[in-house]
Amino acid sequence: MTAALALTALLPTSAACAASAAPASAETSAVSANGGSGYAFAPGARTVTGATGTTDAVPLEPGTTYRSTLPDKGGLYFRLELAADTTSYVPVTAVPPSTATVSASDGIEVSIEDANGTACDYGSARFGAGLSPRPVTAVGRRDAGRALCQDAGTYYLVVERLVSGSRTTTPGSWDLEIAPVTEPALAKAGATTAPEAWNSASPEPLTAEPRRRTAGAGFATARTLDQGVWQTDITPGQTLYYAVPVDWGQQLHTTVDLGSTSGDAHGYVSAALNLSLYNPVRGYVDDVSLGYDGTQKSSSLDPLPPVAYANRYAVSGAESSVRFAGAYYLVVHLTGQTADTFGKGPYGVTLHVRVDGTPNSGPAYAGLPVPKGVFDVSSDRASLVAGDGATAMRALAVGGIGTGTALLLVLGVWTLTARRAQIRANAQKPTA
Repeated sequence: MTAALALTALLPTSAACAASAAPASAETSAVSANGGSGYAFAPGARTVTGATGTTDAVPLEPGTTYRSTLPDKGGLYFRLELAADTTSYVPVTAVPPSTATVSASDGIEVSIEDANGTACDYGSARFGAGLSPRPVTAVGRRDAGRALCQDAGTYYLVVERLVSGSRTTTPGSWDLEIAPVTEPALAKAGATTAPEAWNSASPEPLTAEPRRRTAGAGFATARTLDQGVWQTDITPGQTLYYAVPVDWGQQLHTTVDLGSTSGDAHGYVSAALNLSLYNPVRGYVDDVSLGYDGTQKSSSLDPLPPVAYANRYAVSGAESSVRFAGAYYLVVHLTGQTADTFGKGPYGVTLHVRVDGTPNSGPAYAGLPVPKGVFDVSSDRASLVAGDGATAMRALAVGGIGTGTALLLVLGVWTLTARRAQIRANAQKPTA
């Protein structure tokens, strides 16, 4: 066996070894590791304290993942130093306790402001009709080339609670995960209008044999899926994370099925299951919800255009969001109210994932995005090859141990294994 083949064969094993100190499933380990929230924060995320004003705002660096805490009243400020020619995205995931009570309009609002207090952009996320405490994600954005916020210099990320005023909302702080990303300018000017013609027809549903694949419990531990039919289990109040590599020029189509219950209970739960799609910078693309009466239900996300840089000029928010290649996240949540009517489960979930189109080279950037590879699908496809060790390898990278270091660890394991095999072979040789 060559060194290259041996390295490939060892990748899943080495990743599993790196994760051996943790429980086997990210879905179950996240609850104990994160105070019952159920969300798996990025390993090695740096803890920072948000300021109540701009004067004491701590800096955030692109490519670094942070943890913080959002109080139930007042906003938080974080500082950003931005170049004039880069577009910046700052996704913020808010995680309430799993025992919290929330209203449909509760959530978070995220914005980026310049030094004069001008808001470059707003993003918001709410819990919605499911009335279930779950991770919600919104992105603050500063677009290079737009009328506002063009100068290089100091900007501020502002994170605030959206509170409905309902007396049933549980007071208390929420955990935050913040993961800034920067996108460089193009090497040369391109189209400034979105493509007008693309295949918006819903494709024929996939009929492949379903494969089992457990999910991650956060963006950093999302399990990678390719085209196919995938099954897993979900319990009320749980949120599952998957990542689908979608290259430049490709279209993603997704259908979700919620299986029937085996119990004798009757009733109806509005918005029982929610499927949300997020782009590589964790920006919201689209979602769909299923009402549930105990019988099997199915629904699909609306068709999306092929991934293209010029999609950002589209009027539709969903079309504008498929603006770069990379990992597109499928996030599935089953509302906690399901347990009250139909029992604690688990419930069967099936995802039909279809990726159409021939990949192309995409745009030529003038520099590199931060983190490097965020708009590249090669690492996600490598995760598919690695199989069950993919989550551990992804966690190593997100947690601050780079791919090179991880590969050195793998090489070390391979070398040690080869040496041990040689020692055993020598020991078994007959003596003269």
